Amino acid sequence: MREPRIFLIYWLPLIIWMGVIFSASTAALSARHTSRIIGPILRWFKPDVTDETISRVQLVVRKGGHLSEYAVLGMLFWNAWRKPVRRDPRPWRWSEAGIALAFSAAYAISDEIHQAFVPGRQAQVTDVFIDTAGAAIGLILLWMLGRRKKLW
Repeated sequence: MREPRIFLIYWLPLIIWMGVIFSASTAALSARHTSRIIGPILRWFKPDVTDETISRVQLVVRKGGHLSEYAVLGMLFWNAWRKPVRRDPRPWRWSEAGIALAFSAAYAISDEIHQAFVPGRQAQVTDVFIDTAGAAIGLILLWMLGRRKKLW
């Protein structure tokens, strides 16, 4: 009975989040479609906003999305790999964080390959770097949180 519980607690959230990232790589969240949301919002707040400003804000929002979604992915993978418990006596291991980072980078590469085949999307090497940086940020935040709470 322990194995299904471990899967539900540690691995299922990771798999669901991977599905969220995969679905975000469809045409529905392409730059063309997100501009239909960001542009009107910005024009509502500032009617004389330029198209150039809208493009810049859209770029920041989209790349910030990459950073944050992969920060969560890195943390979820680390959590599934390590399976921490309350007051875990095991010390933090950077090798485990490295495995989580490598997994996140590999998933980022596969995500960009997927986008190469989606109409309206394109694969970008820079996005892989942004995604990997996001995973690194998430792991560092996790490490800092653990040090603060003295979990490991």
